[in-house]
Amino acid sequence: MPESPEVQALVEFLDERVSGRVIAGVDGVDPRIVKTRGRPLTGLTGARMTAVRRYGKYVGFDTGAGCLVVSFGRNGWIRWQPSGGPFAETPAPLVARIALDDGDAMEIVETGDFLAVAAWVVDAPADVPGIAALGPDPISADFSREDLDAALGRRRKQIKALLQEQTSLAGIGNAYSDEILHRAKLSPTVHAAVLADDDRERLYTATAEILRGAVADRRGLPLDQLKAAKVAAMAVHGRGGEACPVCGTTIVDHVFGGASAQLCPACQGDEASSGA
Repeated sequence: MPESPEVQALVEFLDERVSGRVIAGVDGVDPRIVKTRGRPLTGLTGARMTAVRRYGKYVGFDTGAGCLVVSFGRNGWIRWQPSGGPFAETPAPLVARIALDDGDAMEIVETGDFLAVAAWVVDAPADVPGIAALGPDPISADFSREDLDAALGRRRKQIKALLQEQTSLAGIGNAYSDEILHRAKLSPTVHAAVLADDDRERLYTATAEILRGAVADRRGLPLDQLKAAKVAAMAVHGRGGEACPVCGTTIVDHVFGGASAQLCPACQGDEASSGA
């Protein structure tokens, strides 16, 4: 699933290339992705694009005809197709193509088994309910310990689920929640209500460091290399059975309450050793 560091790299790549450009045409649209009645994607034809922005995991394109907002779901992405190629040899299923005035194009694709990409044409990004409800963004320089404490509260909810709850904190998914909790030395199943002050301080530091570091590492990479770079950078996520890079203990796959996580049992312990 695309998470905020990779989406930020995508946004920076696109903003550099499309701002000031005119949309020459929109085609190949799968009607199932459009969530705004009466405002089709084709209505953006002829509009000038002024900026590309990130809202958590959402991408917003400011244009003279409104804001196009795209959510990738679990397996969506945007493929950049420069005028004259090179073109993808094995293109992923296309759900919309936005052609620009000089022949370059953005192709919104869905690589999963079910269609989860969604798109809206709205007057303002906050008109999309998911954006309006977003919590603080840890990538922002303004993200503070107070923001984290407000997001966590004293809730009897497992901390991994809270990290991924977009109304609590914006932009974190399954992979980075595992990485953050490993860095913070916290079990994914511990409840926010029982976290001590030093636990929260480690969690705040880990959240900011992991996400901001990932943004810096992904910046400037070709779009088709972002996923591989993310996977390669993981310390514990997706590495069940391998050695923890910190202590050498075998990383385990932990399934709980319909969720799953990869963790180091020595670094992160169980609920008892995490304050629960």
